[in-house]
Amino acid sequence: MKKYERPENGIPISISLQSTLEAESISQYVPVHKKRLLTVSLLSVFVAAIISFIAKFLIYLIYFITNISFYGKWSLSHSTPTNNSLGILVIVIPVIGGIIVGFMALYGSKGIRGHGIPEAMEQILTNQSKIKPTITYLKPISSAIAIGTGGPFGAEGPIIATGGALGSTLGQLLKITHNERKILLAAGSTAGMAAIFGSPVAAIFLAIELLLFEFSPRSIIPVSLACITGAAGHHLLFGTGPVFAMSTFIEPPTNTSLAAYSVMGILIGFFSIGVTKMVYLIEDGFEKLPVHWMWWPAIGGLAVGIIGYFSPRTLGVGYSNITDILDGNMTLQIVFSLCLLKFISWAIALGSGTSGGTLAPLLTIGGAMGALFGSVILYIFPSSGVTLPLAALVGMSALFAGASRAFLTSIIFALETTNQSNALLPLLATCGSSYFVSYFLMDSTIMTEKISRRGVKTPDSFEPDILEKITVEPVMEKNGLIISEDNSVGEVIDWLNKEPEYNNNYFIVSNEKGEYKGIVSSSNLFSSIHQPGKLIGVLIRRKYISVFIDSSLRKAVELMAEENIDVLPVLSKTGNNVIGIVSYKNIIACYKQGMDEHLKKYPDISLKRRGLKLLVKGQRIISSWKAKEEG
Repeated sequence: MKKYERPENGIPISISLQSTLEAESISQYVPVHKKRLLTVSLLSVFVAAIISFIAKFLIYLIYFITNISFYGKWSLSHSTPTNNSLGILVIVIPVIGGIIVGFMALYGSKGIRGHGIPEAMEQILTNQSKIKPTITYLKPISSAIAIGTGGPFGAEGPIIATGGALGSTLGQLLKITHNERKILLAAGSTAGMAAIFGSPVAAIFLAIELLLFEFSPRSIIPVSLACITGAAGHHLLFGTGPVFAMSTFIEPPTNTSLAAYSVMGILIGFFSIGVTKMVYLIEDGFEKLPVHWMWWPAIGGLAVGIIGYFSPRTLGVGYSNITDILDGNMTLQIVFSLCLLKFISWAIALGSGTSGGTLAPLLTIGGAMGALFGSVILYIFPSSGVTLPLAALVGMSALFAGASRAFLTSIIFALETTNQSNALLPLLATCGSSYFVSYFLMDSTIMTEKISRRGVKTPDSFEPDILEKITVEPVMEKNGLIISEDNSVGEVIDWLNKEPEYNNNYFIVSNEKGEYKGIVSSSNLFSSIHQPGKLIGVLIRRKYISVFIDSSLRKAVELMAEENIDVLPVLSKTGNNVIGIVSYKNIIACYKQGMDEHLKKYPDISLKRRGLKLLVKGQRIISSWKAKEEG
């Protein structure tokens, strides 16, 4: 039981708050009310349904512009620039597309430049997930023009940016929190990816690794529902088969082949670093040009056109190139030229600031690298068990894993878009090796380098909140200061003058029975200094702000931040009695202790100490044997 004794002179005292309550089960603090979660989930599904149709519109628009640009016909049928017969005039087409995109960026929005994901990341991290509504229609149109006129990009980047802009715009129209707007942005972005590729699980992991920077029910549930809706849109509008259907069924790998794929992953990891550095080296080169940035996409288009004249396969989206590489339908000479020239064309175009995605080019280049490395391994070690289709598949995922460090996304994406479940172990080996090399040798990724140069720090770890895991009980003070509501202002001020070490800005107030009455701020106290006879109970302005013994420290921090106070009373679960006090100092000390788990190094089992004990024990046994022999 607590014992409360009011001092004879009326001066407040530090009370011993001893409780006989036993520790109860820990109740998990729910960050977002379920009703809000339901609302955000429904909004996410709505955004995903719209973005699915926008994805189909984007594909049709790309086909339409491709047919006009390279074949001179008005048609929405599937078309690629590969089989055009324009001859040297093909060089002009990407230049025209670059000029149009440049004008759209200048007079529409500069935000349409780039490949989408870094721009979405920047808005999430620095601008409360607010994207200009004009991006919703300018991004798909500009991207369709860039890709339809031969730009070596994928359609996934633009649709991710468009979905993010749509979710953000809806979030700006409605009365929701910044975090809920971030969830809508991520839901729209990943639903667009699921709609294009039919890969909802990979899209969920993309949200976690590159957009949300968290893993919690409040974000995963809406994003998952959006990705499922996007995948349903893909099945309805694009078909139910895998995007990159392979004619060869991949057999389970051998241990030898897994070792070979691991080595391949290391090599591709180094290449992923080179790819990233080269893209931004080219971008830096454009920054130094004595030409307005509006004309850069046209200059990039000129390079695309020249390369496309010699290698038409480098033009356009090139999803068919990925399928052909995975099926092994290309000679090694074509694979090598596609790998090299596609990279040069894409890097220059992307560095010029035009509008387009990075995923498809990285998959093409990585798949070609994998096929080339697989051929070398088979030439040197014919019995290694490596197969070219699987080498190409793990190669395309490994390059994306190394360049973007979206590790799980890269693996799941390859499985979902090919339906080759036996590729799981090789994908883990190759992507893991590539990720390892990239993490140790490259500070930023192809997704974060641009925004990191602007001083934007991107989270690279997702750990449970230390304060979420710990309850108030182990850190609260059981000997804390409580003021009686019957104390006078003069009594409290006299006591504070004698106790200068007390520096909290708020005081917990209770009655003689120890029941919580409220909180008084030091400012209210000292503003009444000219009324020394005034009772403390009259000064109470903050009532019923408290936590329970099993509340999380995160709940306590949120209450302190919301109410702008530095102490909280801890109440029992079965009444209104104060059983402890928690202050910001207690929470900071606990947080520091949690950080020490990652910093302090010490063995729990000392081999040296254990060895000495065994040695002493052995000596005793030997001494005992000798004594018996002598006896």
